[in-house]
Amino acid sequence: MYSSRKGSLIAIEGIDGAGKTTTAKILVEKLRELGFEAEYTYEPFSSPFSGALKKYIEEFGEVEPEIEALAMALDRLFHVKKVIEPLLKKGVIVITDRYVYSSIAYQGAKGADIDWIKIVNRYAVEADLVIYLRVPLEIALERMKRKESKWKYFEDINRLKKVLEIYESLVYQGLMIPIDASRSIDEVVNDCLNLILVKVIKPKI
Repeated sequence: MYSSRKGSLIAIEGIDGAGKTTTAKILVEKLRELGFEAEYTYEPFSSPFSGALKKYIEEFGEVEPEIEALAMALDRLFHVKKVIEPLLKKGVIVITDRYVYSSIAYQGAKGADIDWIKIVNRYAVEADLVIYLRVPLEIALERMKRKESKWKYFEDINRLKKVLEIYESLVYQGLMIPIDASRSIDEVVNDCLNLILVKVIKPKI
């Protein structure tokens, strides 16, 4: 845990098409309306490390799971040091669209050892709350057809099936709180907002 933290870190997790970006951005708006200082951020971040991974994909087509995991860990640490920690020091509620558990799920689905993924991400700030937007694969795939993706590489169907299994195991371990994301965006946002107010903000008041 980041010892001098004043703000709070909430991570929104889920497979592509779960509605993470939309939900995270609306949550920031709702929190601001309630008088809180909140900021949206995302992963993979726009760092030199995610850029290098994109070039690697373009050149070689396929990325070894360990290289992928290390690139994501570097990107995340850059994100933490340059964005998340400074905001937390200022007392901001940070909503991140993906975080450590995306690496566990996506690189774990490719065969990288999950315990090792946790080790290389050990310096990432611990989230105060991790919300998992649970959605059936068929709904997620239908939603994906309607939008442009910066990271099509991660949207292979067979990989997503394994990603779902890992996410569900993380929920079972009590590491994430699931929200039914197959419903309307208003219902999803309201449930997420209530979780944040009850589990993160209220205990700090």
